[in-house]
Amino acid sequence: MTKGSETFEFQAEARQLLDLMVHSIYTNKDIFLRELISNSSDALDRRRFQALSTPDILPAGTELEIRIDADPDARTLTVRDTGIGMTRDEVIGLIGTIAKSGTREFLDVLKASKDDALGPELIGQFGVGFYSCFMAADAVTLVTRHASGGAGVRWASSGEGTYTVEEAEVAEPGTSVTLHLKPVDSEDGLHDYTSEWQIREIVKKYSDFVAYPIRMEIERKEVERDEEGNPKEGAEEKTVRTLETLNSMKAIWLRDKDEVEADEYNEFYKHISHDWNEPLETIRAKIEGTLEYQVLLFIPSKRPFDLFLHEGRHGLQLYVKRVFIMDDCKELLPEYLRFVRGVVDSEDLSLNISREILQQNRQIQRMRKGLVSKVLDTLASMRDRDDDTYRAFWREFGRVLKEGAYQDSDNRDTLLDLLLFESTADPETPVSLREYVDRMKEGQDAIYYMTGESREAVEASPHLEAFREKGCEVLILTDPVDEVWTQSVFEYGGKRFQSAGKGAVELGTEEERKQAEEARKERQEAFASLMDRLKEHLDEYVKEVRLSSRLTESAACLVGDVHDMGPQLEALLKAANQDVPKTKRILELNPNHRILERLQAIYDADQEDPRLNDYAQLLYGQAVLAEGGQPPNPGRFARLVTDIMIEAL
Repeated sequence: MTKGSETFEFQAEARQLLDLMVHSIYTNKDIFLRELISNSSDALDRRRFQALSTPDILPAGTELEIRIDADPDARTLTVRDTGIGMTRDEVIGLIGTIAKSGTREFLDVLKASKDDALGPELIGQFGVGFYSCFMAADAVTLVTRHASGGAGVRWASSGEGTYTVEEAEVAEPGTSVTLHLKPVDSEDGLHDYTSEWQIREIVKKYSDFVAYPIRMEIERKEVERDEEGNPKEGAEEKTVRTLETLNSMKAIWLRDKDEVEADEYNEFYKHISHDWNEPLETIRAKIEGTLEYQVLLFIPSKRPFDLFLHEGRHGLQLYVKRVFIMDDCKELLPEYLRFVRGVVDSEDLSLNISREILQQNRQIQRMRKGLVSKVLDTLASMRDRDDDTYRAFWREFGRVLKEGAYQDSDNRDTLLDLLLFESTADPETPVSLREYVDRMKEGQDAIYYMTGESREAVEASPHLEAFREKGCEVLILTDPVDEVWTQSVFEYGGKRFQSAGKGAVELGTEEERKQAEEARKERQEAFASLMDRLKEHLDEYVKEVRLSSRLTESAACLVGDVHDMGPQLEALLKAANQDVPKTKRILELNPNHRILERLQAIYDADQEDPRLNDYAQLLYGQAVLAEGGQPPNPGRFARLVTDIMIEAL
């Protein structure tokens, strides 16, 4: 056994993933070569970037390249690079363990989609592209050495649950991956990956734009020719081997737009995003003037699995004068546009710029402003040009875009125009704010909305009874982010936002509102003493008991003042272990409900009747339940309900 050799078991999730790969039924097995080339390209990027601060990482004369070696006799295919390489610990950590949040979700989705061939689109996106080797190989050997020094490492596995790691003699830094290929089986999607034309085809299709040369030794039969190019008489055919570059290497964002086909943009997007779906939209622009930079951005068609994870990939790739500087450059786009993928290539930034400098750099801030404007303009154009495409975008990324409504005050008006919402008017078609305002009822001066855990919960809320009776549309907001942005956005198009569960509600024409308010005040005065007594019994929970202008069927509901924290936001903050001050709300009673008359009769007969306290607790508990909460004393609430049932029976 070689010195330092150890056998390890794959992490549980890695074993499951390997099993899916080994027994894969996916027809597009070619993806493994694309993933290996992409990994090599990333390793070369990292070595070149580190060399900016540590020149010894990349000695003069070192050529950054990717080599493909095919051996038809041995049935092996090797992809090697002169990239940054890996240490022993990195090999074990990066390959033996899938140290990524979302692995469990990835496996669930992959298993669920196996039969309808959706799985391959997820492989690169989850950062597990290396494992796709086992779709085409019975065994895989990886040999690597880190550019900073140290011993070489050999990793080997047949994909059956274990792998070995041992020390290896490696002359130069970099990584090579050798696949011991499975037999050719066209029905199963396994091509001859030792075939020159097969390799050329895959590289051309998927990796032509890779910034480093992808080279392969090509064998040709040649015969000596005369000056006119004709074979010399009696000349023998000789075997000649030459090293050819298979890709063009020209940065796709530098080529003229007319030279680039849509398929090339799509493949470049897949390369940088590790997403196998085609992008929904491509944004290409060259900015000139005091600040010069080129952008090639993509709006994905499907959300990545890590879109809502803190450690997820956000941001763009940053180049300076075609030199890769960093991946995941968060400074170029705000958080609410983290789904955008692409490249920004600057002519003006320093090659030695660091992430710390980026945060303070005025040029970066100007670029960021221009990029945000470009993306939002593209989304607005998509909305106006193709409603179906925009709604497809919204289904995937609407929750993220809403974050901009409170994060980006400079672009708030533009963002509000892009938002779509479910509403009580049409359960099938989300509505824009512009559409909502255009169809507001006569006399309506507010954009009404209601937050909740689900559409069903909101529609069942007693707060909407008067709105339903008057035919007044209410926006239904069920995303957690809705609780946040509605706290900082107060109007749109001259119309204020108002929660249907807060403040006083005034619906109808001016004359109707005036009549309703006069009638409510009259009844409020008539029931004033009863309201005060109920308030005394509920003083721990409510700050006021009053008659409602929003209830038409239910007996009671809870509302807040206009600027009070809503119950959903309070629950979110508590779930995040935040200290939340206790907020007393307002108990509203239906002025036309029979229970009010009965309570008034009990009060008139005996102001100290203990039943008033019981009924007050029941009304409050009922109002809490109606909005999806829990009564403060569930046991007592249940006993009171039981007592009333016994009395009634």
